[in-house]
Amino acid sequence: MQNHARAGRLDWIGLRPARKADLITPDRTDVTEAGLVGDRHPSPGKRAVTLIQAEHLPVITALCGKPDITPELLRRNLMVSGINLSALRNQILKIGDVTLKITSPCAPCSRMEVILGPGGYNAMRGHGGWCAEVITPGHIRIGDPVTSK
Repeated sequence: MQNHARAGRLDWIGLRPARKADLITPDRTDVTEAGLVGDRHPSPGKRAVTLIQAEHLPVITALCGKPDITPELLRRNLMVSGINLSALRNQILKIGDVTLKITSPCAPCSRMEVILGPGGYNAMRGHGGWCAEVITPGHIRIGDPVTSK
């Protein structure tokens, strides 16, 4: 269960400065026990950071029938590629010098019906990403490897 074909990669960072505000997409950020610095939901615990798998964006696109789904629309904090986040539930993940524990699926919110259109909520079900707890704070940047520990 600990083997993965290769390391993943951090492809995108999104900070939600306020409810319904446009996301800020920096190339790097600091991560504290409460989550990403500059995100509106600073709360230590099992939902401090949200992640989504880049490979799921085409699936969401196909299921909701809306072209060009971007991570900004889905409002998660981090998008990674190349490593199966579902296989890492309750496991430790390292990105840059940050250590996270994948805790639970990140359920879509009802706003997906507005953002993605009718059926957007159901298009996200099972593809909405994961929540994580911060174990070791630090710095992350786009291009950092994503590995399991």
